[in-house]
Amino acid sequence: MPLVKDGQPVEDTWITLGDGDAVPADGAIIVTLARWTAEKDALSARSAPVGVEAPGTTPAADLAADLGRLGVIAIRFPIFRDGRGFSLARDLRERHGYGGEIRAVGHTLPDQYQFLIRCGFSTVEPPDGKDPALWTAAHGAITVAYQASIAEESPLGLLRRRFTGS
Repeated sequence: MPLVKDGQPVEDTWITLGDGDAVPADGAIIVTLARWTAEKDALSARSAPVGVEAPGTTPAADLAADLGRLGVIAIRFPIFRDGRGFSLARDLRERHGYGGEIRAVGHTLPDQYQFLIRCGFSTVEPPDGKDPALWTAAHGAITVAYQASIAEESPLGLLRRRFTGS
């Protein structure tokens, strides 16, 4: 399934494995947090990159010690109304300095795309059966933001205060 990165569809070069799937000798893989916890030394010894899929309920501190070994962190949204994944991504970026790919997987909506980016997500895996073009269109739909971002840009409220002095 294609991903959406910077508003454009891109191919997914990672293979997502289930807990019982055999680990291939090469190729970038994503494993569940449970599998990573149980097999991290063996998985880290591979010559290819390893990533982890974690539920949005995972405390960032649980991943912090391993961030240097992870090429991607896929945060699973069980339902689009569950915003804990947004907090996890932001925490990984701001408090723990994670610079790798953070991917939104599971139930997300195109309307959330800009918020995902502002919270630190790099890529989105559209849910099964959903057209990635919807996320591409959402990328340019909102051009003004009111909330802070992990990006260098300033939200409209801060710019207004700078110009009016209030």
